Amino acid sequence: MAYCTKQDLIDRFGERELIQLTDRTNIPVSTIDDTVVDRAITDAEALADGYLAKVVALPLAPVPAVLTKITADVARYYLHGKSAEKDSPIARAYAEAVAFLRDVSKGLVTLTDDGDAPKPAGGGQVQTSGPARVFTRDSLRSF
Repeated sequence: MAYCTKQDLIDRFGERELIQLTDRTNIPVSTIDDTVVDRAITDAEALADGYLAKVVALPLAPVPAVLTKITADVARYYLHGKSAEKDSPIARAYAEAVAFLRDVSKGLVTLTDDGDAPKPAGGGQVQTSGPARVFTRDSLRSF
């Protein structure tokens, strides 16, 4: 399930911005290039999945609203590419999104949607095994 769609980007950042960032064939720019938008969204979702796979089972269903925002911010940053200035709001939103994903992967933040936590990643409790102890308190008592 997709975390973000083209319409999410239009709703958040405006159609005009997407036209300016994606239309590389028309002069003057006039249309949104779906291929460019889809590539940015796919790359943003891959980044998010890289962090999320550590703590939750993928794919997520339903997608938490915060993940839609995070993915949209990352996709917007990817669309701007090298033209995004270091201290611009776009670069700050990207840095905040990556920091959020990093916190989720560390377990500091939990993804929730309407109070339901996503299923944890597979695994379970850590179990260890080894041979019986050779030296114990009782066997060394006379030393």
